[in-house]
Amino acid sequence: MKTHYAQEVDTLKTEVVNIVKPYTPSISDAIKIKETSLLIDATNTTKREVTYSIFSVPVASTFNPAKGKATNLENIIPMPFYDNYAFFGIGNYTNMIAEISSNFKTGNSENLSFFFTHRSSQGGIKNIYLDDQFSTSHLELNYTSNQKEVNYALNAKFKHQLYNWYGLNNLFDFASPELINSIDSRQIYYNGKVGGVLQMDDSYLEKVAASFGFTTDRYSSSEFNFKAYPEFSLNTLDIPVKIDMDINFLNGKFSKNYSNAMGIDYGFFNVGVLPSYDFNYEQLFISVGLAGYFSSDIKNSKSTFYAYPKIKGFYRFANEQFAVYAGLDGGLKQNSYDSFKEDNPYLSPTLSIKPTSELYNGFAGLKGELTHSVNFNVKVSYAKEDDKPLLILNDYKGQAIGLEAYEYGNSFAVVYDNLRTVSFFGELTFNLSDIFNIELNSTFYSYDMSKELKAWNLPKFETTIIADITFNENIYGSVSLFYVGKRSDLINSSINPLNPEILTLDSYFDLNLQLGYRCNKKLTISIKGANLLGNNYQKWANYKVQGAQGMLGASYKFDW
Repeated sequence: MKTHYAQEVDTLKTEVVNIVKPYTPSISDAIKIKETSLLIDATNTTKREVTYSIFSVPVASTFNPAKGKATNLENIIPMPFYDNYAFFGIGNYTNMIAEISSNFKTGNSENLSFFFTHRSSQGGIKNIYLDDQFSTSHLELNYTSNQKEVNYALNAKFKHQLYNWYGLNNLFDFASPELINSIDSRQIYYNGKVGGVLQMDDSYLEKVAASFGFTTDRYSSSEFNFKAYPEFSLNTLDIPVKIDMDINFLNGKFSKNYSNAMGIDYGFFNVGVLPSYDFNYEQLFISVGLAGYFSSDIKNSKSTFYAYPKIKGFYRFANEQFAVYAGLDGGLKQNSYDSFKEDNPYLSPTLSIKPTSELYNGFAGLKGELTHSVNFNVKVSYAKEDDKPLLILNDYKGQAIGLEAYEYGNSFAVVYDNLRTVSFFGELTFNLSDIFNIELNSTFYSYDMSKELKAWNLPKFETTIIADITFNENIYGSVSLFYVGKRSDLINSSINPLNPEILTLDSYFDLNLQLGYRCNKKLTISIKGANLLGNNYQKWANYKVQGAQGMLGASYKFDW
């Protein structure tokens, strides 16, 4: 099953290049620009999340030209900028994407925008017995205001998602047609969120972001989540001290649990205070801090205090061509139904919800430029997490007519374990020219569990290769290859609970290709192929994905 994502609308007055991945600053960006601190990039170096997108909305080209001696600049007429765009694409499996984005300037410093996207498929995966169609619709409204000393933004989001629990195991090869026809495998999620950001100059309260969201589904589950992140600073007193806060209130319920008809109620209130002190000396930067969290399990009348290290730093050397970095981090993460279903939409609405405590995450690495066009980054880390969530198959309850649609061993549960993880990360970026770019990254993982037999559904190896090329001013293309190593799951049965079986999910490759042609300044036609190796691999146990996919689409930029 593919989930499709799209880039945000272009906002820069430059030539546009369709790419598969969103632009993230490269290593060379951080090291060449001396005025920009390496701290954020140097310490936040986990492999970026890769999404399998059928189409990308044009975004501004940000490739870095190779260094060379000065020469006369060509007088290039910039591409015109448009506030709006629309996109439509259709492919096999009746895959469809429709998008529209629009921006309106409502004043000298105010802007109103909206974005709507719909992605759907009528399915058609072979050798499955239930519907495999899916759809996602997302509407977002934004308002921003940039005043002299105060900036603020308001936003509202709504999302509708439809999935099917079509992942029946091979025991259903002999199931009766009456049973198959009786299973209504649909699950529908509804999600909404309103929020805002306030930023002030020359104030102790530098910034505050807050949001309130709700999630519900077809089975009367409900969840409400309030988050707030105030940021205080003493820079106005020339003291390099920051005090951040993390406030999270979560309350939810499920109408029943997996073993009986009793409902599940949960509620947590977490407050974190995160002071830090920054130290700069020539090429050395160090940030020393800590995080203290008070967490209240409301339903069980239980309170806990947590303390975590917040130390990180880097040192630039060799004329700032290289940087060594290290840190010791930690924190409290509040898990939620909303976040879990974004990771795996085939969960049963019968989950156990609680926070994860990352006691520490120590890391060290080296990054820099091997040549003007080749950058690298390597990192090793060791982390310890209490109550780490792992997704695992629910028990198979047999083939009786009248069970819930998710009770046939075709849905997933959440189990928690104390996990130690060692990881090795490596990345190479080749900026061979301003029209050709290649990125390669890989991560190895080693897990040590306290209770579970395996780190369920966590791979031991992942790698990504992405190449972007611009053939001329009208034609561009990209290639991406994703590899995910073997994973483990557990097959258990309520009928025979004494004989669980470990299931090994095969590793898989996913090859994607895109070719685009700019017909004129407004219209672009694109062809995209996804999973071109044609493997119906299983991202989750018993859930085959669509085979080779093709899509033809067109985007149009315009002004009202």
